[in-house]
Amino acid sequence: MATTRRTGMGDERGMPVEALRGRVLDGCVSGPDAPLRAMERALAKAGDAVTMVLVEGPSDHIALETAAVGRGRDLEAERVVIVPIGGAHAIGRFLAGLGPPDTRVRLAGLCDLHEEEIFRRAMVANRVGSPRTRADMEHLGFFVCVNDLEDELIRAVGSAEIEALFDSHGDLRSFRSLQSQPAWRGREPEAQIRRFLGSGARRKFRYARLLVEAALGRDRLPRPLDALLAAV
Repeated sequence: MATTRRTGMGDERGMPVEALRGRVLDGCVSGPDAPLRAMERALAKAGDAVTMVLVEGPSDHIALETAAVGRGRDLEAERVVIVPIGGAHAIGRFLAGLGPPDTRVRLAGLCDLHEEEIFRRAMVANRVGSPRTRADMEHLGFFVCVNDLEDELIRAVGSAEIEALFDSHGDLRSFRSLQSQPAWRGREPEAQIRRFLGSGARRKFRYARLLVEAALGRDRLPRPLDALLAAV
């Protein structure tokens, strides 16, 4: 599928890039039932989809859509629907619910390293090809983050720049407080950052967007995100 490129005012379909950025977090859900509601919102748009991209949760959805905007693309206009399925263990049930292979739209996906085998087995069981290796999965449009998307983004952006982001968004004091806790004092900054990012859904969602934007600014978008966008 052709990639649309950014201009100063918008993409070639005419929607301003700032409007696309604003849509990434528009209506973002939170709370204990956030994964279910996020999946329902995505599936409501799936009827006209050309491609469905299956991801584990809402933060992965936000990260991928942010990356697409950064590449000058409007996935909604391209009829690419990102579906957070509510965790890796839901992949088999989700694929089975899509019906026989010849009735499905094109599929792609993103998962964490520890869920790679869960995804692979589900793909085989539900006849999404017959992947035996990670390379086989990638050929079918499914990509693996090492160890997960947060780790990929932390490596891409770097701890110093992430702390600068915390500072500019009013979170540095809270992060310093976590660093001073006995359980986290003296730990590697990357581990501290990972814990801090995971300490609340809204924070995780916000930094999914901010870290992808920072990675794009350094031209260091994690390979799984970059390759998945290229595949769809």
